Amino acid sequence: MLKTEETIEIIGARVHNLKNIDVTIPRDKLVVITGVSGSGKSSLAFDTIYAEGQRRYIETFSAYARQFLGGLERPDVDKIDGLSPVIAIEQKTTSKSPRSTVGTITEIYDFLRLLYARAGDAYSYNTGEKMVSYSDEQIKELIVETFTGKRINILAPVVRSRKGHYRELFEQIAKQGFLKVRVDGTIRDLDVGMKVDRYKVHDIEIVIDRMAIDTSEDTDKRLTESIKTAMYHGDDILMVIEQETQEVRYFSRNLMCPSTGISYPNPEPNNFSFNSPKGACDNCNGLGVVNEINIKKIVPNPKLSIKAGGFAPLGEMKSSWIFKQLELIAHKYEFKLSDPIETIPQEAMDMILNGGNEKFEVVSKVMGITKDYKIDFEGISNFIKNQYEESNTTSLKRWAKEFMDENDCPTCEGSRLRKESLYFKINEKNIGELVHMDINELFDWFQNLPQYLSEKQNAIAVEVIKEIEARLQFLLDVGLNYLTLNRSSKSLSGGEAQRIRLATQIGSQLVGVLYILDEPSIGLHQRDNERLIKSLENLRDIGNSVIVVEHDKDMIERADYVIDIGPKAGRFGGKIISEGTPKELLEENTMTAQYMSGKMKIEVPTERRQGNGKTLKLSGATGNNLKNVTVEFPLGQMICVTGVSGSGKSTLINGTLYPILNAHFFNGVKKPQPFKKIEGLENIDKVIEIDQSPIGRTPRSNPATYTDVFSEIRKLYTMTPEAMIRGYKAGRFSFNVKGGRCDTCEGSGVRTIEMSFLPDVYVECETCQGKRFNRETLEIRYKGKSISDVLNMTVDEAVDFFEMIPKIHRKVKTIQDVGLGYITLGQQSTTLSGGEAQRIKLASELSKKDTGNTFYILDEPTTGLHFEDIRVLMGVLNELVDKGNTVLIIEHNLDVVKLADYVIDIGYEGGKGGGQLIAKGTPEEIVKNKKSYTAQFLKKELI
Repeated sequence: MLKTEETIEIIGARVHNLKNIDVTIPRDKLVVITGVSGSGKSSLAFDTIYAEGQRRYIETFSAYARQFLGGLERPDVDKIDGLSPVIAIEQKTTSKSPRSTVGTITEIYDFLRLLYARAGDAYSYNTGEKMVSYSDEQIKELIVETFTGKRINILAPVVRSRKGHYRELFEQIAKQGFLKVRVDGTIRDLDVGMKVDRYKVHDIEIVIDRMAIDTSEDTDKRLTESIKTAMYHGDDILMVIEQETQEVRYFSRNLMCPSTGISYPNPEPNNFSFNSPKGACDNCNGLGVVNEINIKKIVPNPKLSIKAGGFAPLGEMKSSWIFKQLELIAHKYEFKLSDPIETIPQEAMDMILNGGNEKFEVVSKVMGITKDYKIDFEGISNFIKNQYEESNTTSLKRWAKEFMDENDCPTCEGSRLRKESLYFKINEKNIGELVHMDINELFDWFQNLPQYLSEKQNAIAVEVIKEIEARLQFLLDVGLNYLTLNRSSKSLSGGEAQRIRLATQIGSQLVGVLYILDEPSIGLHQRDNERLIKSLENLRDIGNSVIVVEHDKDMIERADYVIDIGPKAGRFGGKIISEGTPKELLEENTMTAQYMSGKMKIEVPTERRQGNGKTLKLSGATGNNLKNVTVEFPLGQMICVTGVSGSGKSTLINGTLYPILNAHFFNGVKKPQPFKKIEGLENIDKVIEIDQSPIGRTPRSNPATYTDVFSEIRKLYTMTPEAMIRGYKAGRFSFNVKGGRCDTCEGSGVRTIEMSFLPDVYVECETCQGKRFNRETLEIRYKGKSISDVLNMTVDEAVDFFEMIPKIHRKVKTIQDVGLGYITLGQQSTTLSGGEAQRIKLASELSKKDTGNTFYILDEPTTGLHFEDIRVLMGVLNELVDKGNTVLIIEHNLDVVKLADYVIDIGYEGGKGGGQLIAKGTPEEIVKNKKSYTAQFLKKELI
C-alpha cells in the first residue's frame, strides 16, 4: 500500500458518472488515466481533482474578495488528501487575438525585448552609423578637447523640420531672457512680434551662449552651466557651432546620430513591444498587416461597362444618387456609362475611385446657354475603406473586405514595430529578424551569440540568454521546432497550443505542483512522441506530480502508474477497473489491457477499395510552407493525409482545399491559400468539414439542439392531449424563448458567475434546480416523462424511448452509432470533449440524406478516443465510403492510417523543411518509401 504522505487520496468521488470511487494516486510520478471515451477520465482528473484545487485556491482569498467570486461549488467528493497546487493544461485553443503570438505566449519575446533594450547597439536609420550618447561631463570634455582656442556657439534645438509661424514660441524664448535664435541656419536677434513663413519647413535653435573655449576655471563653470541650460531647453540635445568654419556638432544624453543629429529615446523593453504605443508601428498599430483596396476586385472585368455592372461593389445601373454622380463625371470627362471601363480616361477613373469635389460648366451650343454642375463624390475606394474601418455591422465589414487584400504593412514590412526599434541590432540582426526564424534556427543563433558580443554586452546579457535558450530548448523538446516566434496563436492547432503551454510550464521550473494534462500527444507524429514523453518525465523529475489523461500506447507503457476507468462509457462507466504499473495493467482483463497486449486489435482490411475512378486534382499549392504541391485525391475512397507535425497537412487541406470547395458549393467567405488551379469539382456535389471546434460555447447548446432532434421532440410534446388543451405551441417547450422556460436562469439551468480573472463558473439555478423549465411546462408528460426528463436521458435510453417515432429515432440512433450512447441529450456542450463534439457533428451529418457523392473532411477524428472507440468510428466512416462518398482524414493515428484506401504523406520535416509530397498510394505502397517517417512506423502495424 502506498504511504499517505506520498499520495493523493480521493475518497467517494461522485462527479458526473463516477460511482463513488476511492483512488490513491502516487505523488511525484507520471500517472496516466485511461479508459474508453466518456468513462469518467476527465470527470476524475479535471472536474474532481482540478476543481477542488481551484476551489481551495479561491478559499485562500479574503472574505471581501470571495463575495465578488460567488459560490464556487465543491466537487461531489467526500475527501481529497495530499493535494498540491494544481495547474491544468487543457486542449482549449489559445487566444484568438491577432496580437497574441508564440513569442508572447511562451514569454520568449519578453526576454528578447529585455535583451535588445539592455545589450542592443543602436544605428542611425539615416546614415547607418552607430548612435552615440554622452553624459554632461563627457560632453564638456569633448567640447574642450575639440574646440580649445576657438569661438563657439552653444544652441538648443527646439523645432526640427516643422511648419508654422512660431510667433508664440519666439515670445516665450524672449521672456526666458534669451536674445538670439538661429532660424534655418541664420542667427537672428529676437524682435517683438517676430514670426516666420507658416507654410515652409523650419529648423529653430535657441542661442544659449557664445564663448571662446580655453582651459580656465571660469570657462569650465560657464560651459557646465551652458550645457545644462541647452540640454533643458533642447530636450536632452545640444548643438555646437564653430563660429569660423560653421561646422556643426551634435551632443545628446540620449542615443543620437553623430552626423545628422537624429536621436532615439533611451531603449526600454516596451520600445520593442508591438502591443505598446512606444514600440508599435504607427501605420498598422502593431498588427503587421493592413487591409488595402484591390482595384482588380472592384473592376474584375474591365471589358464590361459601368451600366452593365463593371464596378463589382455597385452592380448594374439603377436609379440612385451614386449613379447620378457617375453620370456627372462621365459628362465632365466626355465618356458614356455604356462604354467599356478600360476605355474610360485615367483622370475620370481616379475621380471615380478616389473621389473629388469640383464645379464645372457645360456650354450647350444648340441652346446657347451655360449650365453649372457640381460633383461631390466620395470615391468607390474611399467608401469601401470607410465602411471597413468605421461600420459597426459585421456583414458590412465582410462586404467591404471582399474588395480588399490583407497585405504586409508597407511601413514596417510585417515586423509590427516602428522604424527606430528595428535599428537596434545584436550580431547584425534586429528583433524583427529573430522572430522570423524557426525555433531550430533561433536556438543555433543564440548558441553562437556570446562570441560576437563585447565583454560588457556579455556581462549584461548572460542571464537573459540563459533564460531564452532554456525556453527554446523546451519548445524543441515538445516537438515544436518548426514554429516561428511571430506565428499568430490563433493559427495553432489544439495540440500545438497545449504543447506550447506545457513548454511554458516546464520553463517556469515550478516544483511541488500537480500538473493535469489532457491528451498532450494530439496532433503529434509518432516520431516526436518520444520527445514529448521525455518532457513530461523531466517535469516529474524536478519534483512535480504529473497526471495525464491519455490513450496513446507509448505514453501508457512509459507511465509510472496507470489508472483504467470503465468498463464502458457514461452510466456504464465511472469505476476504477484496474490500477497499478503498466506491467500490472497488462495482466488485467480490461479492454485497454487487451488492446495493449495485442489480444484485441483493429484488423487491417484484406483488400483496398478502388474508388469510382474519378479524381479531384489540386495544382500548385504554395500556402505557408507548401512548395508548389500538386496532389490528386481519388474519389469514392477513404483518403488519409499524414506527415510529421508542421509539415503542411493543415495548410493543404484546411487552408487550401476546403476553402476552395466551400466557396464553390456554398459561397464560403474564407480565402484559400495560394494555388494555381483545381480540376474535377464536377465529380462531387457537396463538401462537409467536421472539425473539433466546440458545437456551442454556452450551456444552452447541447447535442439535442445541435442535431436538430430537439425540434422534433418539442413538436411531439405539442401533440400530447394536455398540451393541446392548454394551447401550448412548440415555443413553450423551448428553453430559449420566454413562456415555458424558467425565468430565473432564462432556461439555461445554471447561473453564470463571472470571475474577473478566472474562467466563468456555472452554478445550478436555485429556482428550477437545473430543470430549465417552469412548473406548468414540466406538467406536460409523454409516456410519463416531462421535457426536462427527456433532456436528461442518455442517447441509449432515448433510442428505446422514441422507437415508435421514426423522425426522432433516426437522429438519436446515428448519435448512438458513432459511439455516443452514454451522453445525455441535454448535456451542456461546454462539458463535451473535443472528440465527442466532433462525433456529434459527424452524427448530425450522417442523419441527413447523403447523395453518395459527398466529400467529407475530418481533422484528427481520433482525438479523445480509446482504441475501442476508434474501431466504432472507423466502422461508421467505412459505411459512408461504401455508399460512394469520399472521406478525407488528416491523422497521425496508425490504426486509422492502416485502414485507409489511399495515403498522402507530406514531409519531410516540419516548418521550412516540409511542404513536399513525399509518398502517395495504398498503405502497402507507402511503407516501401525509405524517406518517409510515417512509413517507418506504419510498417510495424501492417505486419
